[in-house]
Amino acid sequence: MLNKFDIIKLLSQSESETLEFKSSFGKESFVSIVAFANKKGGKLLIGVNNNGAISGVNINNETIQNYYNQIKNSTEPSIIVEIDQIKIEKKNIIVIAVDEFPIKPINYKGKYYKRVGNSNHQLTLTEISNMHLQSLQFSWDAYEYPKEFLSSLNMTKIKSFIKLLNSTGRFYAEESEIDTMQKLKFVLGKKPTNAAMLLFAKEPLRCNIRVGRFKDDITIIDDRQITDTLFEASFQALKFIKTYLQVAYEFDGNIRRKEKWNYPLQAIKEAVLNAIVHRDYTNPSDIQIKIYDKKITIFSPRKLYGDLTLKQLKNRNYQSSLRNKLIAEAFYLTGEIEKYGTGFLRIEKELKFYPDIQFEFNETANGMLAVFEILEVKSSVKSSVKSSVKSSVKIIEMIKQNNNITIRELSMYLNISTRAVEKNIAKLKEKGILKRIGSSKGGYWEYNKK
Repeated sequence: MLNKFDIIKLLSQSESETLEFKSSFGKESFVSIVAFANKKGGKLLIGVNNNGAISGVNINNETIQNYYNQIKNSTEPSIIVEIDQIKIEKKNIIVIAVDEFPIKPINYKGKYYKRVGNSNHQLTLTEISNMHLQSLQFSWDAYEYPKEFLSSLNMTKIKSFIKLLNSTGRFYAEESEIDTMQKLKFVLGKKPTNAAMLLFAKEPLRCNIRVGRFKDDITIIDDRQITDTLFEASFQALKFIKTYLQVAYEFDGNIRRKEKWNYPLQAIKEAVLNAIVHRDYTNPSDIQIKIYDKKITIFSPRKLYGDLTLKQLKNRNYQSSLRNKLIAEAFYLTGEIEKYGTGFLRIEKELKFYPDIQFEFNETANGMLAVFEILEVKSSVKSSVKSSVKSSVKIIEMIKQNNNITIRELSMYLNISTRAVEKNIAKLKEKGILKRIGSSKGGYWEYNKK
């Protein structure tokens, strides 16, 4: 039970995900109560203006009981809340405390809401379905696929899948193929799940990947529609992308030459698998991959799942919440993806070796869009650096992108010897443009603009 000092503390705060003020009890109060129950819970203060000023409410002996009854009768399933009355400055404030409801979502007169920031957001049909599955700790791909039997599955693909599981060490199967599928919950009794049909069906479901090579937004050089089970579709998509990437051979002073692609292949693979594993398979739209001269875009038809926000995703401050638990498990067990929720960290790790590539990941009107774009290298050193100007400029740009980069890595990227890199860095040090902080192994570069 809250006391007067608790309420004064709340009044000093702004409205938020867990706090709202209302001058009177009405329709908007019910909406907020339902929104709190569908998120993390919260407190609704009646008799308080939006700015936190106390306006007070008139109450009698039956007011609080009437509030209880109205909330119980207007929500489905019925919500039981805690209601307190506090008097401050001789004015009555009603405090309605709402707990997070365990089985979501709750509705008010047939409409569903959740709390987003300091406002209430009405849920779409897809969001209602996702919230319900998430609260039950189920996922869409774990349900039986309607009107299909085990005969719909391709046993050759299942055998190859199990062989790969055993080779990774993440799961070892000794039972028969069907028993293993049941143990992994890809099969329920004698029925395949949605995940099993997407991964192993004889006749692949129409969950397409469209991948193309573009000169510009309207000029298509090559285009392909991939309709296959998910492992095969991912392989075909990545093979098509690789066809249109460029590779150079570099020397770092050793006898053997090294391949360096103009895009980080592992980062591209992570983004493609992310689009496949996390897409909304109830959405009829296709995954779309477009390859331009200086850009690759990967679109996946889905919104962020659960309570995950784009800000949390970009700050890497989140816990993985899976829309397709069985599909993610299949790709994890085969070693195609690592620990859940680390895909973007691995993309960032790969991009450290590609300082000229910018990566963006954003929400669009119908889904999520990942973009890898090659940026033009701009000069930032004075023309007084007369010898090896081009190499010096690139060294500066690379160090600005990654101040932990090594001499060896610079040599590989610039296709010059380590000795040439050392000479350029020595000149930049003399002019005060570069400074080494710490040891050669554990230190970093400091750039000083002149």
